Amino acid sequence: MLWKKALWAAGFLAGVLLAAPSLRAQGTYLDIYIAKAKPEKATDLEALARKIADINRHNNGDHVLAMETLYGDGYTYVFTTQRKDYADVDKGGDAFMAALNKGLGKQASEKLLSDWNSCLVSSHSELRLRRPDLSSKFPKDPQSFAKLVGESRVLRTITVRVRPGHLSEFEALLKDVNAHADRNPDTRPVLVSQLVEGGQGDVYYISFLRSSLGGMDKEPTLKDILGEEGLAKFEKGIGETAAASQSAIYRFRPDMSYPPQEVSDVAADYWQPKPTVAAAAKPKAKAPSGAEVAAKSDTKPNK
Repeated sequence: MLWKKALWAAGFLAGVLLAAPSLRAQGTYLDIYIAKAKPEKATDLEALARKIADINRHNNGDHVLAMETLYGDGYTYVFTTQRKDYADVDKGGDAFMAALNKGLGKQASEKLLSDWNSCLVSSHSELRLRRPDLSSKFPKDPQSFAKLVGESRVLRTITVRVRPGHLSEFEALLKDVNAHADRNPDTRPVLVSQLVEGGQGDVYYISFLRSSLGGMDKEPTLKDILGEEGLAKFEKGIGETAAASQSAIYRFRPDMSYPPQEVSDVAADYWQPKPTVAAAAKPKAKAPSGAEVAAKSDTKPNK
């Protein structure tokens, strides 16, 4: 994750993933950093995030997708990076710090990270295992996945905490829903991931990538997908297996992101924010006023 080395340097928790061998071949882990800003410091934090993203873009740093919360905990920002294996976590963190040090120098980099930490109420990092086997209409290849992400502007996530000892029953419920959803022409991809480090208990994340908030208005309901009898069975099963759940909606922030090239290419105008011309331009010399011209002429010696 783009922020990983920064977290280590600042003393925050960094996780490593232990995945089942049968799932490791999927090569898809999510490295998550969640930052909650002080309300009065949110503007400063966003400015720092934009600066960090810009440095990474220009110095081949770590790739990250940034989001801000629309519905959920206020002043909260989520930074997500996809990893393929253990080594990729270290590789990404090294790329981030190398880019930062190259762009600013070591001393200025440390100052920037200190400024970042001063803007925070709290932060949290975790690793999740993406679960295509529990997802519905999961993209079949990297190109399709990049297209899905590149066209997305918002993300809705339902977090489910499963009761101890009920993982198999919960996963069976998800697979049953998927079997019906995959046959429904009106359903769209739903991606599932599972917490593996950085939290407590058995937690699953059910996520919906969409092109707009309006894209969620016509989502088929569980009743549409399962029917009345199937819905009743699902509700009974969830009541027995889930301890708690909550939902949140996030909006992508391309100005605070450095997406992989294949994602950026899907919608370059969106994912590649143009530099501010005013910031790059040198200030023009101020034209002298009439009074200044007159005063200057008065100081000239008489011939």
